[in-house]
Amino acid sequence: MAKRSQGLRSGSRHKMSRPSRERGLSPITRSLQTFNDGDMVSIVIDPSFHRGQPHHRFQGLTGKITRNQGKAYVVRTRVGNMDKDLIVRSEHLRKAN
Repeated sequence: MAKRSQGLRSGSRHKMSRPSRERGLSPITRSLQTFNDGDMVSIVIDPSFHRGQPHHRFQGLTGKITRNQGKAYVVRTRVGNMDKDLIVRSEHLRKAN
């Protein structure tokens, strides 16, 4: 019997799929958006961009931008009783209200 694959995107078939009307290329403005330190952002993974994607367990969480790291941002979010620092590119971030 073959061993089950345990890749980074395993178990995310429905979570990482897009609705039919949103398929195709994402708007370029999503890649060009900038954030400042202290901004509250939501993590909304765009499955068409693989680079800078956080793990799918963090989909839908809200966090605070702490700093830049190259073209990405470091987002501090709370998971359970721990603070986690995630390195995420701007394609996967949206400003939280």
